[in-house]
Amino acid sequence: MYDEKFMRRAIALSAQALDSEGARPYGAVVVKDGKIVGEGLNQAAKNFDPTSHGEVEAIRDACRNLKTTDLSGADLYTSCEPCSVCVSTMIMAGISRMYYGASLDQSAAVVPRPPLPPPTTLVRQQVGLPVDKRDMLPAETKLSGDAIAVLEAWVKKQAK
Repeated sequence: MYDEKFMRRAIALSAQALDSEGARPYGAVVVKDGKIVGEGLNQAAKNFDPTSHGEVEAIRDACRNLKTTDLSGADLYTSCEPCSVCVSTMIMAGISRMYYGASLDQSAAVVPRPPLPPPTTLVRQQVGLPVDKRDMLPAETKLSGDAIAVLEAWVKKQAK
């Protein structure tokens, strides 16, 4: 259930970018059982990591703090509507609900987009396409037998 104090914390985290070199004004918190279990601020430029978005960092922090990769039942509060990278991470982690401040359109109207990464609309279009239909071509399978052998060996080891 929505709680304004968590949204205010996400926005306060985003404000840390005002005084933090290499940060962008996007903050997020992960909430589980009524308490913050992870926090994050977009530090993509500082960390030289295009995935270091506020939501992803909050999920990473929550997973480390809870010693799990399963955040089922957790909520995510973020200062801005998440991009496709963040939504994908939220889905993979099992985030149940998400609340956001500014929409992507509102953010884009205020914050200039750097040349990379590509615009959110392009990412949204490309992510759901089959590998052979994406703009990132060529995308070819190579040495699949070797790769599958490692996967099979790992599964076999896990079964012991």
